[in-house]
Amino acid sequence: MSQALNNIRLSPRQRMINLMYIVLTAMLALNVSSDVLDGFTQVEDGLANTNKNVANRNDVIFSAIKSANEGNPAKAGRAFGAAVALREATDSIYRLIDAIKLDIAIEADGDDADVENIKNRDHLWSASAVLLNPVSRRGADLRKSIDRYRTKVEALMSDSVKKAIINKTLNTEPFRTGGTGIKQLWEESKFENQPVVAAITLLTKMQNDILYAEGEALSSLYANIDAGDVRVNELNAFVIPQSRYVMSGTPYKANIVLAAVDTTARPLVYVNGDRLEQSDGKYEISTSRSGKFTYLGHLEVAHADGSVTKHPFSSEYEVMAPTATVSATMMNVLYAGIDNPISISVPGIPSDKISAKLTNGELRRVPSGEWVARPSKVGVEAEFTVFVNDSGNARPVNTVSFKVRRLPDPIPYISYVGKDGVSQRYKGGTPLAKSTLLSSNGLGAAIDDDLIDVAFKVVSFETLSFDSMGNAILEVSNGSAFSPRQIDMIKRIKRGKRFYISRVKAIGPDGLERTLAPIEVMVN
Repeated sequence: MSQALNNIRLSPRQRMINLMYIVLTAMLALNVSSDVLDGFTQVEDGLANTNKNVANRNDVIFSAIKSANEGNPAKAGRAFGAAVALREATDSIYRLIDAIKLDIAIEADGDDADVENIKNRDHLWSASAVLLNPVSRRGADLRKSIDRYRTKVEALMSDSVKKAIINKTLNTEPFRTGGTGIKQLWEESKFENQPVVAAITLLTKMQNDILYAEGEALSSLYANIDAGDVRVNELNAFVIPQSRYVMSGTPYKANIVLAAVDTTARPLVYVNGDRLEQSDGKYEISTSRSGKFTYLGHLEVAHADGSVTKHPFSSEYEVMAPTATVSATMMNVLYAGIDNPISISVPGIPSDKISAKLTNGELRRVPSGEWVARPSKVGVEAEFTVFVNDSGNARPVNTVSFKVRRLPDPIPYISYVGKDGVSQRYKGGTPLAKSTLLSSNGLGAAIDDDLIDVAFKVVSFETLSFDSMGNAILEVSNGSAFSPRQIDMIKRIKRGKRFYISRVKAIGPDGLERTLAPIEVMVN
């Protein structure tokens, strides 16, 4: 069937229409707003800072394991060896992702590209060119590297719950994205047609997941060492933020702890000169404006001899202005009268804390967690307002508008079942066996251009053939199936001759009746 479709001979006018549609689709796909690109840039910066904090936390845990090994190699030697091997694997995959990010930036900006300052952030093909190249297969190699790393980490985990979390975090199984009917490979679903800035942010998030998995594995290794018998010769203070991103109006929370601390004698915590009232080291401060903020402090540890030692620390956090991302899964427009898959997210906010409303249509959430919008009027913009539900109050964070368009006309086809038992669509221009015509299910019509897939109902059509004298014979069907007179006409027509199906009328899910383009049928 695919070979037959490749040989379709279209009229010059139809070719021009197809070319204009392709150009329009490309223009729509490239129309990524600067606000969305800026949002990705902010998320990328936040992730990069978080990666530094998580890496510092992992360094502290590794140092504790190393110290335990120095104090008692017989008890901690196995955990230390596993920790060294794990850190080497983490460094390897981290550097692999860094190299991929640089190659994507070079693909977009040229040899002098800077990953931290990408000029062509909206390029949709750079990530695909690097990761989905069928020759280099770097996306597949990255997926396999993550699989190997996940297996290594899970082997070091003793907690089944945390092991399940790691498995889900580093999952690379194929899955079905919105608007597609089949499952895609992990690398295709992640990077196909992704803007450069989104692909870079996604890769940085993968590095964050890698560091998180490493930290959990190191913690598991350290927890399995009998710390009571291990001599600790070094103390380090570090900060663990509970939230990776903070939105204005949402409190910033962090745990300030001391590695290898005795839980029966917690240290005193001082932040910016003030002592924390909570003995467990939990620090919370209100946020009212956007920007980067730094705080300093120290831990005071009392020893058995009455002496006190101070262990300084510092950390920073970033407060982002309220924002939300609303994107149409199919393209950057909505079609009236049909369900349009929509993705709605707010950085740092769980999906169950997000709500939204829509003007000019209906909006509902589906079981998968995504949204479906059904606009009602063509030519009237559909406006999404996104809310964050904070302590029972719905706070608006962003408003995004989309143009609403009429569904394009579908393409008519003759529906029949092929030799393999799979339903086929004949759209004209190539020979078709008379037996297949006579056993067909009649006419159908659909939009199936890989962006949207919408079926229409054929309500009537005409067939036009010519007898041996050149006289035109017109027959009419008042439904989607061939009428008895049309079937008789097909039986009489000789092989190698042609007839035409015209004035095809079809109704789509928007309720509008359309007259579709004719089909030229070549009888074999």
